[in-house]
Amino acid sequence: MFIQTESTPNPATLKFLPGQTVLETGTADFPQPDAAANSPLARRIFAVEGVTGVFLGTDFVTVTKAEAVLWEHVKPAILGAIMEHFQSGQPVIEGEQVASGHAAHDGPDAEIVRQIKELLDTRVRPAVAQDGGDITFHGFDRGVVYLHMQGACAGCPSSTLTLKMGIENLLRHYIPEVTEVRPVAA
Repeated sequence: MFIQTESTPNPATLKFLPGQTVLETGTADFPQPDAAANSPLARRIFAVEGVTGVFLGTDFVTVTKAEAVLWEHVKPAILGAIMEHFQSGQPVIEGEQVASGHAAHDGPDAEIVRQIKELLDTRVRPAVAQDGGDITFHGFDRGVVYLHMQGACAGCPSSTLTLKMGIENLLRHYIPEVTEVRPVAA
């Protein structure tokens, strides 16, 4: 097994590409070790000292490290943990995986929410996934879209710029009812 790595816009986060499917659908975010109870892969990666976050995509694993830790010190152990996991035959996620960011929305704004989600899924999420992250919809209220950035995008120095200049401008262009985009914590 050959695992490639890619840098991300977030210097504390590295994207690992194992060359095979990680998750069949959706994403899984483990912002701290206790969140990884149902993921043998994430637990293995968190066992590496200095790892502070794990994010799983369809064909990648994004790992965030503590600021004081150097990649040269933890990268070999993370590569080993990923390789070990895929050779073990264990599932990546045990039990049911809950899809993120796709809750149904009824009411007067249902059509606007549908348009927002469609734009996020077709235009934004693929670009954000390239950088080792994901973005989930958390709500729409009086013109304001609430989004949560995950993986490499969470805590990235350019995430505010991405939200304001990129995503907000895109949504405002296609959906006049959108006036602002705001980040939310998980």
